[in-house]
Amino acid sequence: MLFSSPIFLFLFLPLTLVVYYLSPNKIKNLVLLIASLFFYTWGEKTLVILIILSGLIDFICGLIIEKYHKKIGLIISLSFNIGLLLYFKYAGFLSESLSEAFQFTAPNLFTNIILPLGISFYTFQTMSYSIDVYRGKIKATTNLINFLTYVSLFPQLIAGPIVRYSDIEKEIKERKVSVNLFYQGVQRFVIGLAKKLIVANNCAFLADGIFAMHNDEKSMLIAWLGLIAYGFQIFFDFSGYSDMAIGLGKMFGFNFPENFNFPFISKSIQEFWRRWHISLSTWFKDYLYISLGGNRITVSRTYTNLSIVFFITGLWHGANWTFICWGLFHGLFILVEKWFLLDLLERENRLLSHLYLFLIVTISWAIFRSDTILDAGYYLKQLLDFNTTTNFNYLNFYLTNEVKIAFVLAIIFSTPFFTLRLKNTLATFKYYNVLQPVGVIGLFLICYFYIAADSYNPFIYFRF
Repeated sequence: MLFSSPIFLFLFLPLTLVVYYLSPNKIKNLVLLIASLFFYTWGEKTLVILIILSGLIDFICGLIIEKYHKKIGLIISLSFNIGLLLYFKYAGFLSESLSEAFQFTAPNLFTNIILPLGISFYTFQTMSYSIDVYRGKIKATTNLINFLTYVSLFPQLIAGPIVRYSDIEKEIKERKVSVNLFYQGVQRFVIGLAKKLIVANNCAFLADGIFAMHNDEKSMLIAWLGLIAYGFQIFFDFSGYSDMAIGLGKMFGFNFPENFNFPFISKSIQEFWRRWHISLSTWFKDYLYISLGGNRITVSRTYTNLSIVFFITGLWHGANWTFICWGLFHGLFILVEKWFLLDLLERENRLLSHLYLFLIVTISWAIFRSDTILDAGYYLKQLLDFNTTTNFNYLNFYLTNEVKIAFVLAIIFSTPFFTLRLKNTLATFKYYNVLQPVGVIGLFLICYFYIAADSYNPFIYFRF
């Protein structure tokens, strides 16, 4: 069930809100739990058992850690959740990779495994709970309904942000929703919906068309344009989902953490990862990098730890060597920046730093988006091929007026300059408080026209 689908917008969400607000405070979490499990079951059917099982295991592990044996409880939690990921997400990839490496025919034991939606998110979420209890940062909860509600909250269940129990511990026990908070939620949701339908989907039309071209048909111009379009697509698609999740959370009284902070204005790869998919990058920092020793050890060990983190960051995104290479590509530049490049960039013109960031991130999308390493290599080669001619007839087919408008909007709203200036300017307007809700309604109506067109385009991070 997509957030942008009519059945969610006009049936599931309104009905859930009505039942939720009419229910006594004592059973509000139960209402949310039932609604969330129904939401997931709608698309994933029996795979909902995995979420329930994951929640039960980590709930019990939290109690074991706090009251009985810390290490045993943590080992059970980590083993179970990592085991889920290894089987459902990586078993086929590992089997295929080993069979190719050692030249033997692997049995087709893992070919029919279905990847459950959101498994990378909810396993990381529950593992963070067990680790935080182990470290003494939070107390283990004794309320199973509250914990299962936290694990299965439908706004961020499938594609994040990764919410830690400590982030919403007080709100999961008791929360209040004011008219202002509810309106903030509606506004944030509509903005996220517009990001997805108006910007991301139109950029996807161009990016998908270019990536579908035969390698010999791509000119250097078309290849660069495809990467830029894909960069805008993935940013507005994923940040749009995060906005919708945060907005839905506010409607029910939760304040989820921010997941993006204008990553394209960064001046280094290090800064980019402080602004991009913040809940994931901080998760790896707090639970993996620091556990490995962080930067409190020798320089060589620090570099090794960073390499491990970005190897796993790439692998987290998908069971494919392209994702691993993408992660290591970013990790390589993190290491070079720590070695000498960051000091050099800080001494140079800021424009040069922004250009460096743009080039590295944009080039990396060729690896991320390609199906194989070979395809990525062909695409990267095309970026520097000055001898090819551009097929403008093909390009014009995909560069529709809608795509051009989406590109302009993407450029404008991927930076805070215009966004903040527009917001500050409008805030001084006499009738701003009246016109703002009208603008939100108008934006939703535009989105409704896209929904009515019935163009199915799921969120990119659903497959991770």
